[in-house]
Amino acid sequence: MSSNHLMVAAIDFGTTYSGYAFSMRGDFKEQPLNINANQSWNAGSKQLLSLKTPTVLLLDKNKTFLSFGYDAENQYTELMMDEEHEEYYYFHRFKMKLHKNMPLSTTSVIEDITGKSTLALVVFSLSIQALKDELMETIHQRGLKMTVKDIRWVITVPAIWTDAAKQFMRKSAEKAGIPGKNLLIALEPEAASIYCQYLPTEKLNGAEEGFTMSEVGTKYMIIDVGGGTADITVHEKLEDGKLEELCQATGDACGGTSIDNEFLQLMVKIVGAPLMNSLAKNDPVAYLDLFREFETVKRKTKPTQSAKINFTVPFVALNTLCEKELGETFPHAVSSCSLKDKISLRGDKLRFDVDVFYALFSKSLEDIVSHISRIIKLNKSVSLLLLVGGLSESAILQHAIRKEFPDKRIIIPEDAGLSVLKGAVLFGHNPDYISSRVMRYTYGFRTVEMFNHNIHDEAKLVMIDGQERCNDNFWIVKKLNETTSLETKVKDMIHTIETFQRTVDIPVFVSNKEDPMYTDEPGCMHIGTFTVEIPNPSEDVRCFDVEFHFGNTELTVTATEQDTGHSVTAMFDLV
Repeated sequence: MSSNHLMVAAIDFGTTYSGYAFSMRGDFKEQPLNINANQSWNAGSKQLLSLKTPTVLLLDKNKTFLSFGYDAENQYTELMMDEEHEEYYYFHRFKMKLHKNMPLSTTSVIEDITGKSTLALVVFSLSIQALKDELMETIHQRGLKMTVKDIRWVITVPAIWTDAAKQFMRKSAEKAGIPGKNLLIALEPEAASIYCQYLPTEKLNGAEEGFTMSEVGTKYMIIDVGGGTADITVHEKLEDGKLEELCQATGDACGGTSIDNEFLQLMVKIVGAPLMNSLAKNDPVAYLDLFREFETVKRKTKPTQSAKINFTVPFVALNTLCEKELGETFPHAVSSCSLKDKISLRGDKLRFDVDVFYALFSKSLEDIVSHISRIIKLNKSVSLLLLVGGLSESAILQHAIRKEFPDKRIIIPEDAGLSVLKGAVLFGHNPDYISSRVMRYTYGFRTVEMFNHNIHDEAKLVMIDGQERCNDNFWIVKKLNETTSLETKVKDMIHTIETFQRTVDIPVFVSNKEDPMYTDEPGCMHIGTFTVEIPNPSEDVRCFDVEFHFGNTELTVTATEQDTGHSVTAMFDLV
């Protein structure tokens, strides 16, 4: 990691919205919260200035970059109105493609809103590049003369993501023009936790007078609920000023978009899945307008509301498709659906009974509460719940958590939706802020060890050079749930098996079990391969001491040749 940076810049690459922030190295020492976030994202027709922009990418028919964010939304709308959109590629909400999408590789593809596909690496790298270029332009407009290499860059990812997904983001950032040695990966709940360490009491809604998050011994749960994931872990403030993770990060895809998916299923009950697919493909602007309106209602509805929920729908588009594909009008489809007693239509307004609307939140809230409950059982001394992320501003979510955990104090920082972004800047200035982390998986690699008939499966028996060997053996390097301090090193040894061998590959596997025996058993995954390049290949057997570096946000490996002492950092390649 380069330490000659003048500035730290963070990119919070979100499922629904993204943004950037930055601060000078000198400012961090004197005024750590003097963090600049972009104020100039223009929301177009709404005439709003926003601190974040939609995670939306528009490419032309040659898959060349056209625009990102609000600009992409507005440009695609214009293309739709001129009926020139069909050859263009419009990607939105694509970040979650990296969540549990195994195997993940540089050849993975994702589909745009109409079903046309392109390489995921292209979509992610062009999006990061757009944010990076916008940030650089902002810096230059302020008269700051610096290059990409003068900046330490930070990109945020969910803590529950796999190493392969983190590596994919790193490759995307490097492809976007960010030097690898200048780049850090920050875990979203950790970034939010760090940010809240700096906040005074008056900026921590729900805190008692005089309370600060930075008091030594304070234990609290961070619940980061964004557009895609709920990301949950527990931290304790240590005497040296750092934070210790007390349990492995947990969570799932139960953020804001999971509620949107429930709304989609509600629309399917009214008009059917084929029609909703047609709306997305043939009139994506109307489709996006429908969900944008739902997003607005989702954020402003209170848990105590008893009146019906009203929101505007793209009536003309829905009615046209209903007449074409269903042979009936949209009003007739509403009045004859299975929910006709609870849903009605007044002009272009759909009206829901509140219980129907609240039911859209149920599964997501149940999942979030379940994860919180499970962690509390393991950490009974935790009394503070820190709620951050975009969805944390939802009154319905806040009410559900308060109701379920009445004995816990719920704290919501000011600008909860920006806490990850600003915390990522602080993390970039001080990457050692988290002193230890808890392993989310058991790590190891595949070996072929001597066969033991008492413990090994006979199906794994292979003969190599006349010896009985056990194939696909899981050689454990680090175990699940182990507390691991920064820069923890686990050593092993590898050697060449051929003359003039140019590289040695180390396939890395993870398991959700503490003591896996084989690399192909359920719960095990091959997450990638570290490749050690051998300088000056020869006919001799070359031996290397291999160090696995755990405890940071990313797994790295260093190999040192025993005879020469020459060290190389092994490169991690996706599956």
